[in-house]
Amino acid sequence: MSGDIIIERANIGDSFEVAVMVGELLTEISDAIGVKAFNFELDNTAVRLRDFLKRDKYFVFVARQGSIKPIGFITLYESYALYAEGIFGTLPELYVRPAYRSKNVGKQLISRAKTFGESGGWKRLEVTTPSLPQFSRTLIFYEREGFAVTGGRKLKLVL
Repeated sequence: MSGDIIIERANIGDSFEVAVMVGELLTEISDAIGVKAFNFELDNTAVRLRDFLKRDKYFVFVARQGSIKPIGFITLYESYALYAEGIFGTLPELYVRPAYRSKNVGKQLISRAKTFGESGGWKRLEVTTPSLPQFSRTLIFYEREGFAVTGGRKLKLVL
């Protein structure tokens, strides 16, 4: 695992590998909570990601170290709210493969997201992490990177 970590914006050609990592992330979350909480299909996820990237409304940054195969990724999209003073970024997914954790990969992905958001005039970044003991390390990571708890829990309504 030698070499510098490179963070670059994903392109259409990265869709399948990022989709594989999305599957790894969702499996890890489901295993941690003991519930299959997501409907994941690799090919559909890769197609959906290609579509999102083509629209240029969903932004993905991929981390690599010494090879073409990604070791992590972060996703962002632009959001709007009066409470947030206008335009801000939402961070729906951040994943670093286990062998690369605690090696500042996540920190570098967050740093790239901050730079990207600032360049787009975003006022803030928001992320949701479950308020469960299994995710306390995740919360500590985000707080260490400058995120502050603002209250509430993420809820969903399936349409």
